Amino acid sequence: MPLQLSSLSQDRLLYSRAYWVTKTIIAWNVDVVEGSCYLYASKVAALSVTDNGIQGHDLEIKLEEDRSGLHPYVIEKFPHIRDYKAFKLPPVLDAKNLVKCQLAVAEFNSQGKCRNATGLQLPGVLDELFSYDGPLGAFYSAEAVSLCLWAPTAQAVYAHIYKDPVGGSPLEIIPLEETNGVWSTKGPKSWEGCYYMYEVSVYHPSTLHIEKCYANDPYARGLSADGKRTLFVNLHADDLKPEGWNELADMKSDILSFSDISIYELHIRDFSANDDTVNADFRGGYMAFTLKDSAGVLHLKKLSKAGITHVHLLPTFQFAAVDDEKENWKYVDSKILEKLPPDSAEQQEKITAIQDDDAYNWGYNPVLWGVPKGSYSSDPNGPCRIVEFRKMIQALTHIGLRVVLDVVYNHLHANGPFDKDSVLDKIVPGYYLRRNTDGFIENSTCVNNTASEHYMVERLIVDDLLSWAINYKVDGFRFDLMGHIMKRTMVKAKDALCSLTKERDGVDGSRIYIYGEGWDFGEVAKNGRGINASQFNICGTGIGSFNDRIRDAMLGGSPFGPPLQQGFVTGLLLEPNGHDHGTKDVEKAMLASAKDHIQVGLAANLRDFVLTDFEGKERKGSEVLCYGGTPVGYALCPTETVNYVSAHDNETLFDIISLKTPVGISVEDRCRMNHFATSIIALTQGIPFFHAGDEMLRSKSLDRDSYNSGDWFNRLDFTYNSNNWGVGLPPKQKNENSWPLIQPRLADPSFKPQRSHILAAVENFTDVLRIRYSSPLFRLRTANTIQERVRFHNTGPSSVPGFIVMSIEDGNEGIPGLSQLDPVFSYIVVVFNACPTEESFSSPTLRGRTLQLHPIQVSSTDETVKKSSYEASTGCFTVPARTTSVFVEPRKV
Repeated sequence: MPLQLSSLSQDRLLYSRAYWVTKTIIAWNVDVVEGSCYLYASKVAALSVTDNGIQGHDLEIKLEEDRSGLHPYVIEKFPHIRDYKAFKLPPVLDAKNLVKCQLAVAEFNSQGKCRNATGLQLPGVLDELFSYDGPLGAFYSAEAVSLCLWAPTAQAVYAHIYKDPVGGSPLEIIPLEETNGVWSTKGPKSWEGCYYMYEVSVYHPSTLHIEKCYANDPYARGLSADGKRTLFVNLHADDLKPEGWNELADMKSDILSFSDISIYELHIRDFSANDDTVNADFRGGYMAFTLKDSAGVLHLKKLSKAGITHVHLLPTFQFAAVDDEKENWKYVDSKILEKLPPDSAEQQEKITAIQDDDAYNWGYNPVLWGVPKGSYSSDPNGPCRIVEFRKMIQALTHIGLRVVLDVVYNHLHANGPFDKDSVLDKIVPGYYLRRNTDGFIENSTCVNNTASEHYMVERLIVDDLLSWAINYKVDGFRFDLMGHIMKRTMVKAKDALCSLTKERDGVDGSRIYIYGEGWDFGEVAKNGRGINASQFNICGTGIGSFNDRIRDAMLGGSPFGPPLQQGFVTGLLLEPNGHDHGTKDVEKAMLASAKDHIQVGLAANLRDFVLTDFEGKERKGSEVLCYGGTPVGYALCPTETVNYVSAHDNETLFDIISLKTPVGISVEDRCRMNHFATSIIALTQGIPFFHAGDEMLRSKSLDRDSYNSGDWFNRLDFTYNSNNWGVGLPPKQKNENSWPLIQPRLADPSFKPQRSHILAAVENFTDVLRIRYSSPLFRLRTANTIQERVRFHNTGPSSVPGFIVMSIEDGNEGIPGLSQLDPVFSYIVVVFNACPTEESFSSPTLRGRTLQLHPIQVSSTDETVKKSSYEASTGCFTVPARTTSVFVEPRKV
């Protein structure tokens, strides 16, 4: 029912329920039958709601309803308002100046009584009138420094120039001149090395006032500590380049195909904060990667030699929640913590007391996307962070590792005109952040969702990626909550990166891999804001997305389900932990279904891969369904699938195994399950992804969300002396509900692995990586090749539970049929035995082959895997408990 006059009030203008979508159309979900609508504008933000409607306006314009409705272009861009009415504006309207005003629309009934009033959302008209592809940010020539800022709603813009990173009065305050929404100025060469801030006078819908906002440059490439000011820095200057930097592209390890990629996910601070072999000044920062023989670097060299190709670094851009100035950090004495019981609540109390003032955070709190984080550098002021970041990239390149950056374009840490960490929402309020139909910021990603469906947001994302690729020579990007970004944006980004060349840009863009979290939820779900980059939408683009199907099938349930729900790896049906999964028949069906999900994952989670399911029916990957009816397979090519069993989110692999398995099994069994899980991921088609420490039985003392749990709960030990199990109850905020499950496990000394277990885990992990890279058959490049060569044998209703048998066939040179890919092996069979007992399986189709255990497993330090056997006369494979065995058929010489 329409609002009556008595219910209208000034705060009605805090809402923005109408949309100015094109120069001549406003969309609003009101029915005006015999009444009328008007647009109001006030340059000084003096609009108010009174008994007579909107007062304080400089301009009043009557709106006429367009009965033909919204144009298809508008509906495509703003699908969530497809049913709104269209109201026409006069074509001669001076829209470019009106967008600088406070704006409102009001609806009146036939008696002239105001029934409704609201503010306007402007992104549609801003995109139409002010989309811009010219220079933005700071630019340097031999004689001058130029500034360009896109701010079409601003009434005035000034640049405050400072000599120092903090404090002091400006050297000068320069007014910028506007041309079609872009404000610019040119200054002397002496500005280089100085700092600046923008003063933007602009109407802000959150306060209903014209505000003087002080903001960094959205295109900043350097900062002072904590982003207090933007640094004038020319990234092309020779003194910012380490020796040999210009030739780094030629030093990159060779990647013939994205199918050859394997990824190791690592947090910069985790890597060295607790490494005593690293100089104290370098611990927790960029420079720790430049050492030759620290424990961490030696470990990375070991992984690189075994086959890891890419290190994925958690956020490295300027983020909030960690002070850049090290002298401001607070610490807890680790010697005190070490004396506390393994199940004590005291550790987490001491850690959480300082968690917002210590050196630790994962970094998913973006402030400025285009500048390295200052807290990881030796000096957060000046260009030091730039030089040290480049040295880190260079050092990793020299040990054969390419670098992926974790980018967080789906949200920003702050908003509004006053927050010190707000940038974009000060420059063009209401544009960069996605808003709901009331005009308030969407927060489904956590906080302050960004709107890549808006042209200049998309442009900023693409420009930022290009800057990281060109100026820092990174090799890939992992998109946080990629599903909240539009598919169009992702494709445009991929194309832009792919166009980079070594000759022109110093980078081979065709070797830059991008992937992300294709989760479909929040306001973007089911294409609610346009076609988004969800798992199902992104297929066919060559962009990768994380495969949660194989993760959940292996571990059981989901990160949001019952913590004790078991899966293929953690003992479902075969080693019950007491959780009520249902009847035995239900458990059998769950295990069989999980096995099918894993098999689809082993075949790169391809949508069209055909296999025989547990019921004996031939199904495509897309016809194998999760419990909610969602298809398991969604990829169209293998490199669109990133297979993983654990990541920085949720418990570590070892922790979740320790939680879900029966309390009575041995630590040796849990360690074996840990390796069994990583071996499945390592031998999948598609791209394998590993969380740092999975190969060392890493524990976070069962913390399910360690983003702010400090160095204590996130410790990595590259000396292999400890896996960090039993360092206290994990922080209360995210874990308290599970403390009754966690406490007895941490208190039980039999749960804690010894050094020998950790060493064995590392050895087994590198072995399985070496196996992956021993044959191109584990890294097939096309969907057709996988369909032709990959088969699963222990299938159908009579199959052995918990037992997967996968074969990969190669052709023979000069013989019709399959082409030959592998010069060493003509046939491979991989057997995954999740059972707690040795199991056997006979296959008539695999009888009579000359299969033998892979030579890497024959020479392994793992005595158990050596007990695996194959009998050619019967086609029988026998594999020990919780073991992955790889059998190969060598080519005849």
